[in-house]
Amino acid sequence: MIASFPLSLAGFVLVVTLFTVGVGTLVIWVGLALLLATTYLVTGYAASTRALIRATLGVDIPTPTVERDETGSFWRRYRNRLLHPQMWRELSYLLLAFPLHVVEFALAIAGVILLPIGLFVLPVVASLHVMMAKALLGPNENQQLTEKAEHLQASRARGVDAAEAERRRIERDLHDGAQQRLVAVAMGLGRAKAKLHADPEGAQALIDEAHSDAKLAVSELRDLARGIYPAVLGDRGLDAALSSLAAKCPIPVDVHVAIDPRPPAAVESTAYFIVGESLTNLAKHSGATEAKVNAWREARPSGDIVVVEITDNGVGSASMRPGGGLAGLADRAATIDGVMTVVSPVGGPTVIRADLPCTW
Repeated sequence: MIASFPLSLAGFVLVVTLFTVGVGTLVIWVGLALLLATTYLVTGYAASTRALIRATLGVDIPTPTVERDETGSFWRRYRNRLLHPQMWRELSYLLLAFPLHVVEFALAIAGVILLPIGLFVLPVVASLHVMMAKALLGPNENQQLTEKAEHLQASRARGVDAAEAERRRIERDLHDGAQQRLVAVAMGLGRAKAKLHADPEGAQALIDEAHSDAKLAVSELRDLARGIYPAVLGDRGLDAALSSLAAKCPIPVDVHVAIDPRPPAAVESTAYFIVGESLTNLAKHSGATEAKVNAWREARPSGDIVVVEITDNGVGSASMRPGGGLAGLADRAATIDGVMTVVSPVGGPTVIRADLPCTW
């Protein structure tokens, strides 16, 4: 509040002065230049205010998307800028916020001296200020709905692609694995049936071979089912499932899971497969000697999320290349409106993080 007062005072004085003089000198054309300068000043003030609120109060106010018609003459583009609703919303904030900043400045000075004001009054005033800033400096309702619709459309498209890729993987695994084993079992039993009376010992050997192939087919089908949805995840939750993945990894993996209560099944399975694929990649390509897996549930104003982080001390340089494994994991996370990021500088360490919402 103390820091924002000089900014508000300077912005209020400059904008009111330029606007007043600009309107008064419109008849000699100088006012047009002054009004144009005022629009740029208002836009810059709004951007500075959003940055200051983000830095001091930790509240992120998205910058509105302003679409203007840049075709036509200079005066037409200038008129579009001057008459755009967002510019007037930002100007309204500047005019309304100045008296509020005056009150806030006095309360802030008093709050430094009187502890009750600092503890109980200032947070309430700050929340009211943030509400006004969000209403006037952030996107309006139509923009928010449009951006959400675009985000959902992109997530749906990525989800369809991920589901199609998963379907092809299952089909390929069935065709190349269990199906071939079962065909071999059927052929072996057929040959054993033909030799059963003429060559009992040869038939017994064929039956033993078919039995071995049948057990391998069952094992491959079990692995395939585990790849679709692992039984340990449904029975014992994410902690046990991630620990089982870590136990199979050829390098030491330290696992810490703090998720209570259990998230939806879609969130658990997405987190499971992100960790599994990440551990497989780092074991093959990272050159790491140790890794850490952290998963926790985090409360946010928009709803709880599950955060999963996989860290290793490898050589780094991992990236989400189109068509690659990490890009596929990002697509899987997008199906539930999740976001996956990869930070992997050359020389390491590599951090893969997924933020998975529990409601969508």
